[in-house]
Amino acid sequence: MTTMATPQVQTAVHGGSEPDVRRHELANFLRSRRERITPERVGLVRGHRRRTPGLRREEVAQLSAVGVTWYTWLEQARDIQVSPQVLDALARALLLDRSERSHLFSLAGAIDPAPGAECPHVTPALRTMLRQLEPIPACVQNSRYDILAHNRTYGRLLCDLETVAPEDRNVMLLAYTNEQWRSSVMDTAEVTRFITAKFRAAMAEHLAEPAWKDLLGRLEAASPEFRENWARHEVVGTGSRSKIFRNAWVGLLRVETTDLWLGPSAGPRLVSYAPRDDETRERLERLQELVREAEAAEA
Repeated sequence: MTTMATPQVQTAVHGGSEPDVRRHELANFLRSRRERITPERVGLVRGHRRRTPGLRREEVAQLSAVGVTWYTWLEQARDIQVSPQVLDALARALLLDRSERSHLFSLAGAIDPAPGAECPHVTPALRTMLRQLEPIPACVQNSRYDILAHNRTYGRLLCDLETVAPEDRNVMLLAYTNEQWRSSVMDTAEVTRFITAKFRAAMAEHLAEPAWKDLLGRLEAASPEFRENWARHEVVGTGSRSKIFRNAWVGLLRVETTDLWLGPSAGPRLVSYAPRDDETRERLERLQELVREAEAAEA
């Protein structure tokens, strides 16, 4: 829980523009987090004449590898640019927990670049909902097509997702670099071209964000096919779509995808793959049974 703003900050909050309000809230938050940390907690020696509660500004700057003057300006709510990398360093130096880290990036108007940063939309209740949807495959994706959570049948829909490293569980990466995923798609060339157009449309609002640029760089380095599709500059919006998969465990699956948005339309969404016919429903039920049998064998 953050501390209350000082009278000076309160005036700015109620009377300033949105950027001005954000800067003062960020300054107040950083100050409150700095003052609660003792030098001993971060491996510093406490001096005899220390009057500052918690850490000094220069100590935070030292721990974050940023300039003292720059950090001082930040706490003074001056109009300066703060990169996600610097915010990451400050979060680590100030020992912020997950909620505080998220608050820091929100106040700065930046996207957290930390790989695997937990999405606040993926709550225990949502994970329960994913499980209850089985045998219908379902997952939660963000606008960058990272797979943030999934149920067991989705985990075996296109590949064995549990064998994929968490940082590689991204639909774009899997579609271009995972052979099992690619062999499960009926028309790989058409599908990759289509999702690339969706990805380009989604990226328009995130062109300067490190996580998006890193993903784009990985795709360009890994796949000539992606580079060719990306050069087309095609764009397409989101929406439901009929799909046919060649599942490695139960055969052909005919499904209809549905997106349920968990926040603003550019944010996370729950994607489900409902069967289009009785044969597909029976095969999804069989897939669910195979997953249960595998879990029982491992127990």
